[in-house]
Amino acid sequence: MHNRARLVVGSFLTKDLGTDWRWGERHFMRLLIDGDEANNNGNWQWIASVGVDPQPAYRRLYNPARHQERYDPDGSFVRRYVPELRDVPDRYLAEPWTMPEEVQRSAGCVIGTDYPEPIVDHAEARRAALDRYRAP
Repeated sequence: MHNRARLVVGSFLTKDLGTDWRWGERHFMRLLIDGDEANNNGNWQWIASVGVDPQPAYRRLYNPARHQERYDPDGSFVRRYVPELRDVPDRYLAEPWTMPEEVQRSAGCVIGTDYPEPIVDHAEARRAALDRYRAP
């Protein structure tokens, strides 16, 4: 798994969903064939903003949709590993739930049937994460 994808997953789990970073670290360490204890542990602490790095939490609050647009602009990675999104038009690939119903049907990707609805609103989750990390 590419390090960028690991960081996006880590950010989503720890910041958007509020999951303890240690759950992700443990899961990745068990499943990654290239898992390195120090690197994996350090990356999870880094992305969860709980390590010794003094950067503020907002610097590591990644928006999965923006990362897909920035690092996979033609959608080749997403289309390869998420076949449900293979025929989704480029403009909707990062946020397929924004497709109009007729586009969903023509792409064979009906949200809620062929592909899940979002489990969290990133903007709301971002605000909640910043509140959690704010010093009292």
